[in-house]
Amino acid sequence: MDNITIARILDETASLLEIDAADPFRIRSYRRAAEAVEQQTTQLATLATPESDPKLLLAIPGIGKGMAANIRDLVATGSMPLREELLQKYKPTMLELLRLPGMGPKTVALIWSALQVSDIDALEAAAKAGHLNRLPRLGEKFAAKLLKGIEDYRRNSSRFRIDQAHEYAEKISALIRAFPGIDTITPAGSLRRGRETVGDLDLLVTGPACEPNVVAAAVDHVASLPLIDKLLAKGQNKVSFTLRNNLQVDVRLLPRASYGAALQYFTGSKMHNVALRQRALKQGLTLSEYALARLEDNTIVAAESEEAIYNALGLDYIPPELRENSGELEAAANHTLPHLIQLSDLRGDLHMHTNATDGRDTIRQMAEAALARGLSYIAITDHSKALAMTNGLDDARALAHIKRIREVNAELQQEFDGRITILPGIEVDILADGALDLDDATLAQMDIVIASVHSHFSQPIEETTNRVLRAIENPHVRILGHPTGRLILKREPFAINLDTILRRAAQLGVAVEHNAHPARADLNDLNLRLAKQHDCKIVVNTDAHATEELDMMRYGVTQLRRAWLTPPDILNTQPTAQDLLTQLRPKP
Repeated sequence: MDNITIARILDETASLLEIDAADPFRIRSYRRAAEAVEQQTTQLATLATPESDPKLLLAIPGIGKGMAANIRDLVATGSMPLREELLQKYKPTMLELLRLPGMGPKTVALIWSALQVSDIDALEAAAKAGHLNRLPRLGEKFAAKLLKGIEDYRRNSSRFRIDQAHEYAEKISALIRAFPGIDTITPAGSLRRGRETVGDLDLLVTGPACEPNVVAAAVDHVASLPLIDKLLAKGQNKVSFTLRNNLQVDVRLLPRASYGAALQYFTGSKMHNVALRQRALKQGLTLSEYALARLEDNTIVAAESEEAIYNALGLDYIPPELRENSGELEAAANHTLPHLIQLSDLRGDLHMHTNATDGRDTIRQMAEAALARGLSYIAITDHSKALAMTNGLDDARALAHIKRIREVNAELQQEFDGRITILPGIEVDILADGALDLDDATLAQMDIVIASVHSHFSQPIEETTNRVLRAIENPHVRILGHPTGRLILKREPFAINLDTILRRAAQLGVAVEHNAHPARADLNDLNLRLAKQHDCKIVVNTDAHATEELDMMRYGVTQLRRAWLTPPDILNTQPTAQDLLTQLRPKP
């Protein structure tokens, strides 16, 4: 029972209580507890045993005596009485309804009360039959949006975001490493290639415990991991299982001698491997998951490392992010592979939020966290007033916020000998007609103005395109934020002629953002390549709403690498804030 599972169960219990029209205070207590658990670095299962000091759980903000008892029940039994009672009353399938767009607890409760609908199939049938149209607050538009949401959910429900897959890979790897004689555990497949989402997880394990004559004991260890929900297969050197969220995991335990060949094979992609095998055949070689060998006598040419395999085929080593059969083999043969950007190349982050709007932490806390991660400058870019739900800034508050940012910057410049610079900025909303959400006089005071679309996603393509074009024509706009508005596995990009936008942004000197947060990954890798073709300026930002979200930059860098981008392609590799500002669109 890990922290993520505990937090999910507490949050789902809050939703079930809301469906049950329970006391709002009680609902909030479960939500707060879920958030508190999610933020803990210590696994609560170690604090909730009968032998543990009960004060340890109570020391966590948001965890009272009753919630501590719930957590102990969860750790001990996998459930808790209130949750079981609510699930019997409302059926477990109701939790799946909450994952659909527009289906909050109150809407789920309304549909249950009126139609006794408790699962996706029945909800889809009710929407198609027009039964939702007569319910309060719903109607034909809601039903149409819901049907599209159901279609998207079914298409994406077997996929997992890259950050979620990484988190599970790390947890499983830590459990496997508890067995003596394990040296290396490497995720392969689409996760290693940095795809935005993955359908399953491949882990390759090697070390003395994985050698053929002793591997059985390590296989038994993997097959008994506590995270396993269903054991699918257990072979001589492979274990397959699913987790509680239905993510399938394949663990292969391999001898060191063939590890490189297996890593290359299971990393893929399929088309990259097909092209690589064809190249091997033309050279009288055969490539498999076991080795690169000569066809004539099966003598092994290379197997222990990927580098040796690629070099033996007359190729430079191809980074995993490029292995999509999109020209990487030709570039490797011609020694023209790009020097891909790395996380260490980045010197700044130009998009983040504080507790002035919908962020959790202060200006100082965000700056200190950035400095701890090796950055030299950041921009504080809280929301503007159109996003009322985020406590967005109006002109007066925005100007006061600029003043406070400059004050904190002066303090930290002195305290840290100029090693971190804070630039005042704003993420200003692009309104439905393309106007911006704050006065030009206010925007003129900002060093960084990011213009972003946060509403009216259903506009026709011509209207959205013209809307964004009008916004970037504003001379104060220096960056276009998350340009397609998508949310991974939740919301498709809005209709926009991106080619037109990128061409105009390049002409104006407006930088386009790759939003590194794995919930967005926007622009995607293909669009980033298009941006480079149009000579667009590009920045990569975390859009962090808390200090720990600054670590999301790693996922942004992965997508930049998939787009074949190098350090000179990204503006925030500039060494100082002043160098960065000179590369952005000049202020009017």
